[in-house]
Amino acid sequence: QVQLVESGGGLVQAGGSLRLSCVASRSIFSINTMGWYRQAPGKQRELVATITSGGTTSYADSVKGRFTISRDNAKNTVYLQMNSLKPEDTGVYYCKAEVIRSWYESYWGQGTQVTVSI
Repeated sequence: QVQLVESGGGLVQAGGSLRLSCVASRSIFSINTMGWYRQAPGKQRELVATITSGGTTSYADSVKGRFTISRDNAKNTVYLQMNSLKPEDTGVYYCKAEVIRSWYESYWGQGTQVTVSI
């Protein structure tokens, strides 16, 4: 079991920055993939960025060049640095952990609200 707690959301003007944090209840060293997803009102949850245990990152096209995902295994924490925010980045941001062995497990945090005003 892994509990995930997100923080760092808030209200920011367009062009501004926020840094989200996701703290896990146990070591993330052995967690295969950590990721950030978001869900805007009336829309489906979508992938924002992921990072593997080896440090390989991937991003949605809409955030490439603006967002950076990173992980600090010593702090059991994954970050999402968001720069040049746009109103369309508004939504609830969720952290996800995926463990892949001979079985698959996934865990979600409760989410943190990000609102970008014009």
